[in-house]
Amino acid sequence: MTRRTLVTRRALVASTALIAAATLVTGCAAVTPAGEASTSPADELRLGYFANVTHAPALVGLEQGFFEDALGDTTLTTELFNAGPATIEAISAGAIDAAYIGPSPAINTFIRSGGASAVVVAGATTGGAALVVRDGIDSPADLAGTRLATPQLGNTQDVALRSWLAGEGFETTTEGSGDVTITPTENADTFALFQSGQLDGAWLPEPWVSRLVIEGGAHVLLDEAELWEDGIFPTTVLLVNKTFLAEHPQTVRALLEGHVDAITWLTENPDETAAAINARLTADTGKALADDVIAAALTAVAFSVDPAADTFPVLVDHAVAAGTGTGGNIDGLFDFGLLNEILRAAGADPVSAHGLGKE
Repeated sequence: MTRRTLVTRRALVASTALIAAATLVTGCAAVTPAGEASTSPADELRLGYFANVTHAPALVGLEQGFFEDALGDTTLTTELFNAGPATIEAISAGAIDAAYIGPSPAINTFIRSGGASAVVVAGATTGGAALVVRDGIDSPADLAGTRLATPQLGNTQDVALRSWLAGEGFETTTEGSGDVTITPTENADTFALFQSGQLDGAWLPEPWVSRLVIEGGAHVLLDEAELWEDGIFPTTVLLVNKTFLAEHPQTVRALLEGHVDAITWLTENPDETAAAINARLTADTGKALADDVIAAALTAVAFSVDPAADTFPVLVDHAVAAGTGTGGNIDGLFDFGLLNEILRAAGADPVSAHGLGKE
């Protein structure tokens, strides 16, 4: 058994222990918090997400009907994105109300808006990102002069790659020059470019790590889990437009009930997870993942409502080192008030914001 599998299983056990009790309350009518009588459920909730295994809570929440069941009369509409920065543009412009997204874009929008744009209301996925490379690259030193890809400039994997390379002594720029060339590229294009020899590697989320390894002949040079204590790092969180949360807390609470249901289902039904994810991917993209690819991808991730808020100050430093973000105060980035109502009502432990928001 690999270290990667051991880390994933530890995270998965912790995640299951946290949320299993929440199934007792999901599906019940939402309880409006005191002092919110003047607000009302939204007519529509617009939700963004990616067609990635790291967004499995969104995929399963949609495929199994958890969101629609919890939202009741509120109409759910969805939009697919490739990476976080484009998602942030949509949520900041009011084009969507909530999104499953990586932590780095969530941090950036919070800092740049002075805390006014959006807040993280729950965790979703930990793990599931790695640097994969071609044959002949066996150590960081071999990366000199290579061309690597990330999903989008400033997205979570882009920040991780740039900050790691800086720590290894490589200079990069957001314009694509330096000791290592980094070319932000959509994941599907990255796969094709790697196969044709136009890329030497990429730092990607699952299932693209497993696709490049199994179908593209790549190998993992660095699993990001190796860089974090106990191998646990946030990959996906649930972000909500702050104005929408203030105006429609009942709707956000319903979304969170569906979210908790999805994560509970994922942790309790591992034998059915791949089929449910593939069913949604087929509906969204017209193509399912190969059985061996999705099986490998699922060993690298764990699902939890806890986003590991204590890691976010480190992520701020990473963005500064990467040259894609500026330092700033992230106090208030998290609002776990509604999530913790659900968890406490179920007898589960609340999620900690580690001093960076509401609990």
